[in-house]
Amino acid sequence: MPRTKKFNESEVLEMTMELFWEKGFHATSIQDLVSHLGINRASLYDTFGGKDALFEKAFALYRKNSGSAVMGFFEGQASVKEGFKELFEYAIVEAVSDPSRKGCFVVNTTTELIPGNEKMQEVLCSHMNKIEELFFTLVERGIHRGEIAPDKDPKAMASYLFTFYNGLRVVSKVDTDPERLRQIVDTGLSALE
Repeated sequence: MPRTKKFNESEVLEMTMELFWEKGFHATSIQDLVSHLGINRASLYDTFGGKDALFEKAFALYRKNSGSAVMGFFEGQASVKEGFKELFEYAIVEAVSDPSRKGCFVVNTTTELIPGNEKMQEVLCSHMNKIEELFFTLVERGIHRGEIAPDKDPKAMASYLFTFYNGLRVVSKVDTDPERLRQIVDTGLSALE
């Protein structure tokens, strides 16, 4: 007779995401996962397929959650330009209020696993393209509304904003002075003018 699982897979995946996000892939051992999740090694392998598969599922959950959050965030913004400013402000607040300074899971994974992991390279390129497409649509909307200078190339601006946002996420792990980070953002967003 098969054993009944005594854990909620969604909750376990959420906890796994937090652990990998904080420690990274290489620094997280199977024993760390077993201890942190409170499930035995056999259940971990039977349910999730091991460390690599568990990481991929946890990372997919993070990308889904953060992508949905960014899209939902912009849906609630009356101004594209102010929306970008608020997005960067949110990143600053998140960074300075996180005592573990774990930053962005996508940025962390990029710097830890690329180059050298072709599968993850594809996942990260797909994620980048998705976010840049969203930013492209927003920049075009901002140009159409007169909020962003009409001579701006929406594709180049989308790539710039994606790069700038990720750069801010890296820098804010080291520099947690919110005023200095806001000055950086103001300077960076002046490119929209």
